[in-house]
Formats: sequence, C-alpha cells, structure tokens
Amino acid sequence: MLKIQDIKELIRVIDKSTIDYVKVEQDGTKLTIKRNTNQAISTSTTVSTPALQENVQKIQPEVAKPVDTEKTVVTEKTIETTVQPEAKVEDNYMTIKSPMVGTFYAAPAPDAEPYIKTGDHVNESTIVCIVEAMKLMNELEAEVKGKVVEILVQNGELVEYGQPLFVVQPD
Repeated sequence: MLKIQDIKELIRVIDKSTIDYVKVEQDGTKLTIKRNTNQAISTSTTVSTPALQENVQKIQPEVAKPVDTEKTVVTEKTIETTVQPEAKVEDNYMTIKSPMVGTFYAAPAPDAEPYIKTGDHVNESTIVCIVEAMKLMNELEAEVKGKVVEILVQNGELVEYGQPLFVVQPD
C-alpha cells in the first residue's frame, strides 16, 4: 500500500530528474505520474481500499499544481537580407523593373539565344526576359522604346518585386 509520504517523495524525485512518465503498481494500487508540456504533474489512480482512497483524495489537489521543472529559453533568430543598391542611372535613362518576385531568365530555353543583349533596340512590345514565379513563366515586355544600355541581372538569378533588370536609353 502506497503512503502519502511515499507519493510525495516520488513526486520530488521526478521533479529533480528528467523523467517524464512513471507508473507504479503496488498491492492493487496503481499510480501514474506524467510530466506534461505545460509543466504540470498529473496523476491517475485506481484505489482498491477505502482507507487509501481517503489518502489519495487528500493528495490529489497538491499533485495537480504546476511545478517549475523545466525552463524554456526562447531565442530570436535574426535573418539578414542583402538589398542590392539600385544601379546609378542617369536622368535620361529608364529602367525596366521586375513586376514580381521570381527567377530571371534571359532566354526562352537554356540552349536558346537571349531575348536581348546590350546595345539592342527595343520597342514597347519587345519581350526582354521571362520571370518565373510559382512554376509560371511570365514574359516581360519592355514597355519603352529605346536602346538597351545595361543588363543588371544574371540568367537564373532570383529577382525581387520592383528590382531593376535593364537600363534603357529612350529614343
């Protein structure tokens, strides 16, 4: 037969250890102690004698109290992102910017020629690249008429919304 003092001592020992679960059976009495994630100890008992039942009822409220058994330390993760500075563009130049976040492709296929090169002339409907977003290939039109002065990104590079891709000298 488990005595109240034995149960209290068992709780103290478990509290000081890394044990999360204990089940004790003695003389027809079952005692289960679990350490919950909310840091409380709970018990489950099956009582076979009236005298023990009285003792278990006295200890139940004491057992159910939260116990500071573990300390949780939360650390903050700092994620640093590098923002590429916008290329210095003269006042008379325009930039073609990415309309979305995605992957920049200069050509329609890996083995194909790029849509445009530095020095090419483009008009408003000229396709200048593809930006892949969520497995969709989005062809990007120049929307400006002029000469391509500089290509600011490399093939296969990730681009951000509003990131300059090309510098164009308007006609």
